[in-house]
Amino acid sequence: MQIILKAREAQKQVFLAKGIPEGIQVVTPETAVTAVPVLAYFDLLWEEEGPAFAHITDAPVFVNAVIATSAELPVSHIRINAWNGFLERALLELAAGTAQQPMIERAEQVLQTLHWPYQRVPDVPGMIAARVVAMIVNEAYFGLGDEISTKAEIDIAMKLGTNYPYGPFEWGEKIGLKKIYALLSKLAVTSNRYAIAPALQKEINLT
Repeated sequence: MQIILKAREAQKQVFLAKGIPEGIQVVTPETAVTAVPVLAYFDLLWEEEGPAFAHITDAPVFVNAVIATSAELPVSHIRINAWNGFLERALLELAAGTAQQPMIERAEQVLQTLHWPYQRVPDVPGMIAARVVAMIVNEAYFGLGDEISTKAEIDIAMKLGTNYPYGPFEWGEKIGLKKIYALLSKLAVTSNRYAIAPALQKEINLT
């Protein structure tokens, strides 16, 4: 069996570190062997480069689609949160819409075969973890704009106070501030709870 993975090298290393059972090969689209059955496809560059496996209908396609919902995806595509810092987590977030229900059971079987713990989460922008982290980053920028403290001090306080692996500004750098901004922008359409901090808007404008 083979898994066809589209990812950058750093993402590939994190993916492999999660553990791949014996008998399953992880290959790229370019090195895939036609005669070998495909267990699943993983597209970790979907947000940056667009769909690579839109034509696939006979196997689950896991896509790193944290901001888009399943209504924007083909029926074979299952959303996962594979943003930097999240793919490393033991528990993988998994989301699917009504149209994807016939494929979600197969997707869960794939993760069970890989022995990867997962959690079905609501099919909403940001799922759960990314939405929470985006809000934390945004609040930190409100604090920065109000000159409550420096970036370094806020990061230290967050890590000490919550036992998070990263502070909010470290999260923003690791994930990519533009992704955080894009998620907040989408969430802000339906709730002013996600209104973007002026300091965050300013930093985005400078990049």
